[in-house]
Amino acid sequence: MTPKLTVDWASYDAVKYACTNWHYSGTVPVGKLVKIGAWEDGKYIGVVIFSYGANNHIGEPYGLTQHEVCELTRVALCQHQSFVSEILAQAIKMLKKLCPGLRLIVSYADAEQHHLGKIYQATNWIYTGKSDGERYFLLHGKKIHPKSLHSKGYKQSLPWLKKHVNAEFEEYVTVGKHKYLMPLDKKMRKLLLALSKPYPKKPSVVTET
Repeated sequence: MTPKLTVDWASYDAVKYACTNWHYSGTVPVGKLVKIGAWEDGKYIGVVIFSYGANNHIGEPYGLTQHEVCELTRVALCQHQSFVSEILAQAIKMLKKLCPGLRLIVSYADAEQHHLGKIYQATNWIYTGKSDGERYFLLHGKKIHPKSLHSKGYKQSLPWLKKHVNAEFEEYVTVGKHKYLMPLDKKMRKLLLALSKPYPKKPSVVTET
């Protein structure tokens, strides 16, 4: 029997548990969050999180202010029977009711993790291509964002870090992320369709004979 799906507001503790245990990043996004949980027959199965994201200019390419666009920053779910598309659809419906001036949701599929964004493809998001890679520093295999170093008063320079902090620092650039857009009104969808590109697919395996 198909379990009863309930989608409702989630507490921070529920969010933290889902992100820590069921998301590859193991972290909760920073900043103000819209936290929406999912339950099957009363059993907690995870969370969908929306936020302003890390980019303060996320809406500029589309002529939108910071208050007209948000980012889908986490879909953290354990094993479940419900369709992710249904969970996401209900979460977006709640978000639109909470923020009636919102016109666009942006999300990313991490190519570094070999993610293609199948959730977004299945729910008709608009794909606009892959972003440039992000620059990080590595120390003992751990990625450190340049902003984290800046907050400690360190220069974001590899030679400086090697000389003054730790000689084992390395620089690392990610392969980028696949970018998807979900317009929330007809006018925005019409505008963004002009930017649409074919969905990325998993490369076919070619066997030589």
